[in-house]
Amino acid sequence: MSQVPNPSAGADVPVAAIEQLAARQKALVDQLGRVIIGQHDIIENTLLTLFAGGHALITGVPGLAKTLLIRSLSQAVDLKFNRIQFTPDLMPSDITGTDVLEEDHETGRRRQVFLPGPVFSNLVLADEINRTPPKTQAAMLETMQEKQVTVGGKTYPLPQPFHVFATQNPIEQEGTYVLPEAQADRFMFCLNTTYPTNAEEERVVRQTTGAAQAAITPVITGPELLEAQKLVRAIPVSDEVIRYAVRLVARTRPEDPSAPAYVKEFVRWGASPRASQYLVLGAKARAATTGKLCADHEGVRHVARQVLRHRIMPNFNARAQKVTVETLIDRLLKDVAVQ
Repeated sequence: MSQVPNPSAGADVPVAAIEQLAARQKALVDQLGRVIIGQHDIIENTLLTLFAGGHALITGVPGLAKTLLIRSLSQAVDLKFNRIQFTPDLMPSDITGTDVLEEDHETGRRRQVFLPGPVFSNLVLADEINRTPPKTQAAMLETMQEKQVTVGGKTYPLPQPFHVFATQNPIEQEGTYVLPEAQADRFMFCLNTTYPTNAEEERVVRQTTGAAQAAITPVITGPELLEAQKLVRAIPVSDEVIRYAVRLVARTRPEDPSAPAYVKEFVRWGASPRASQYLVLGAKARAATTGKLCADHEGVRHVARQVLRHRIMPNFNARAQKVTVETLIDRLLKDVAVQ
């Protein structure tokens, strides 16, 4: 089996394994395409998130098949799926689980037993995550970062693989809360869904109002997905690509000496080091799923909008002049040259 040297991991990456992962990516796209009409970019980036081992925040109005996409993904990857509907009265224990008293019918004694919450799944859909107060939103912090839950002083590991895909309503809608920055930063990608074209919507109506229902066939198992995630991390990346990712993120911070004037004028604060990590990890996932043998600058640029759009906080001046985060990212991608 031919291999490619990996300067970033100190190991060799099997070329055949990369080709197999690229083939599985295509098979997953084909399976999801049976039930999801259009949304090609969302499907691609959802799979990149999955193979990179990350979490994704999906923003958009209701009715754009966000829930259907994640449920279909769990079927195609053969993972345990749970949906948590976030509401204003949802409590942290409703997510993580709680200790309950259980009576032993033989001895009559009571003991404390942990009752796992819906977060104990492989694939969790946090639906309308910004409709619940920050206290409850914060219950997801430990699960997303450490992939564990601590209740009553005891820590319980979550099943592996573990991924959170959260949907978020536009913050202008009534009854929404701003997602805390610390939690938003734990999402690898922020994906924006859009309305389908007329032709796509016609296909949606035709497919969803008929008697026949498309079936999803599993393409990859949970253990195989974990192996694929290890392969993605082993993809080589040069020092030049890492420096480019770090340089791009540094330019988003208004206090950084290298930040351009428009960032200093319109940005309240920029992206954290997690952005640099996810730019490189996303580039690796992009390379592996397209059959490339190493991560490159194009891969970093390909995932830049998804990585940065929820990590750059515009200031009042930007809002007053209607300067969007997307506009700032586009300017940065244009101005920060590949060296």
